[in-house]
Parts: sequence; structure tokens; C-alpha cells
Amino acid sequence: MKIEILGTGCPKCKKLSELTAEAIKELGVSAEITKVTDLNKFIDYGVILTPALVINGEVKVAGKVPSKKEITKWIEEKKNK
Repeated sequence: MKIEILGTGCPKCKKLSELTAEAIKELGVSAEITKVTDLNKFIDYGVILTPALVINGEVKVAGKVPSKKEITKWIEEKKNK
């Protein structure tokens, strides 16, 4: 599974990264987490507001920090496909 955190390193971006790492650990999922700071990548994904969470190429959320429960649900959905 490929997970990307799109952001500039702001506190919300860091929080999203922490919650995502916790969710992956709790689920025992093998995933590659990449922090993306390239504005051109944001545009490629259609993301205007950060932070954003991308799982296997699909933007799951942008402009806010979701709950760990939401992140866990999205990871489980992708894991089962």
C-alpha cells in the first residue's frame, strides 16, 4: 500500500502523518508512507488545501485532519481490495 501525506510541514500536516502512522501500526498493514511537499504534485492530485491524505493514488481528504478512526477505515477499505 502506498500512502502519501501532501503538505508543507505545517502542524496539521505533522498531525496527519502521526495519526496515519498510528493507524497503520494498529492494523498491522505493510505500507510505504511518503511526505510530499512538491506543489506540482498537489496540483496533479487536484489538492488546493493541505494537509491531504492519498492512499494508493486516491485523495481521501484535503484541507483538514481527519480522525484516526476515519484514517483506519480508509486504510482497511484499500487493504481489502
